[in-house]
Amino acid sequence: MFLTIITPTYNEVDSIESCIQSVRETLQNYSEVMVYEHLIIDNNSTDLTVEVVAEAAASDHRVRLIVNSRNIGAERSIFRALGKARGEWIVPMLPADMQDPVNVIPQFLDLIKDGQTKIVYGIRTNRQESFVMRSLRTVYYRIIRKFSNTEVHLNAGEFALISREIASAVIETNDQYPYVRGLISQTSAKFKTLEYSWDIRKSGKSKASPLVLIDVAINGFVSTSQIPARIALICGFILSTLGILAGFSYLVATLFFGATIGTGVPTLVISLFFFSGVQLFFLGLIGEYVLSIHRQVKLEPTVRSSKEINS
Repeated sequence: MFLTIITPTYNEVDSIESCIQSVRETLQNYSEVMVYEHLIIDNNSTDLTVEVVAEAAASDHRVRLIVNSRNIGAERSIFRALGKARGEWIVPMLPADMQDPVNVIPQFLDLIKDGQTKIVYGIRTNRQESFVMRSLRTVYYRIIRKFSNTEVHLNAGEFALISREIASAVIETNDQYPYVRGLISQTSAKFKTLEYSWDIRKSGKSKASPLVLIDVAINGFVSTSQIPARIALICGFILSTLGILAGFSYLVATLFFGATIGTGVPTLVISLFFFSGVQLFFLGLIGEYVLSIHRQVKLEPTVRSSKEINS
């Protein structure tokens, strides 16, 4: 068996050496039945991450280094690395901070021995993070699962094991702004799940700022479902119908029954803010779908490798 483990990095000098060593120690007992490569794809780090990985690659041919010509984010780096991977089985993302623990990978491998399973999803059942972040993630995953066109697993990320067949199917989409875990789910291949504890970060600081997390969340929401756009259409139709009926009722009551309906300034202000807010919300929602199309149509310059080792 040939296994590829992908680790995207950006300024991970404090943790990447430990990550490489942990992979080496964890998989050494499998050397007789499996060979592996640890593919580090770097987003043009400004610290010494590249130098540390280059030194490790010089002494261990299983460590591969690819340095992107610019920072394209973790998701797009993973997508690019899938096209560079050589293994027949691939772990799309092992984070350098090892919050997804390396020792879970052998358990992944045990679950594919039936010869039928194409995907093993890692399920983060115990997130060692703040209550607020844990709650927000739980709500988000449930929303994604509810509205997705395919089965998206709760608390599953890119830390998984996929076959070369699945990786090829994902790459063939040529997605310019990929949501990798969603693309893997959309293959609808036979899968298994494995629960594990998501550890606290052992060193360094996370590069996933709130803005980055929000961007990934919105991309995942838009990429996996068309239902929100349909909800916007239905809500717009219902609100406009109610407005027409209310106007017609007011006209009939005034012409035939001499009734007068109070329309004080507070009522008008509240109504104005309510309907304006609804319009802006759904306009922004539709805008996200338009932006998604725009990203696919208006291609950016090709990302090239400024440096490759053992490739």
